[in-house]
Amino acid sequence: MSGTIHEARIPLMNLAPKSLHAMVNLSQTVKKSELGARIVELVNLRVSQVNGCGVCVDMHWRDLIRQGADPRHLNSIAAWRESPFFDARERAALRWADAVNALPQRDDTDAAWGELREHFSENEIAELSFAIAVIRGWNAINVSLRNPLPVNPLPGM
Repeated sequence: MSGTIHEARIPLMNLAPKSLHAMVNLSQTVKKSELGARIVELVNLRVSQVNGCGVCVDMHWRDLIRQGADPRHLNSIAAWRESPFFDARERAALRWADAVNALPQRDDTDAAWGELREHFSENEIAELSFAIAVIRGWNAINVSLRNPLPVNPLPGM
């Protein structure tokens, strides 16, 4: 048994190095922004759950654990609206992530906008929006190219 459900369609991490490097740089840049790594990783985990990207769910869950997050809190992110474990700022970020990730099938951004403005500066909103865009991109790439969730994660992932 290979330890995965399917095989990758192409060896993505060995191809298109300039584009790959640009995506990695954007991911790292938003993580280092004034938003803070926790908010970015919560958003990465949530958007990856919604988009069904096992590679990203695993990676961002493990990163949050390394940051000291409680596993029970992270397990409740799929039901964040009912969970008592997220503060108002995190809830606003998660609501925005859900709304932006639903575009264009559904536009809930007007409903999320007021709450977002209460907790984030304009610059932070821009950073958060870039964070959502880059994780959506990673999700689309990983899911469409069938990048498998490895049983044993690669070093640094």
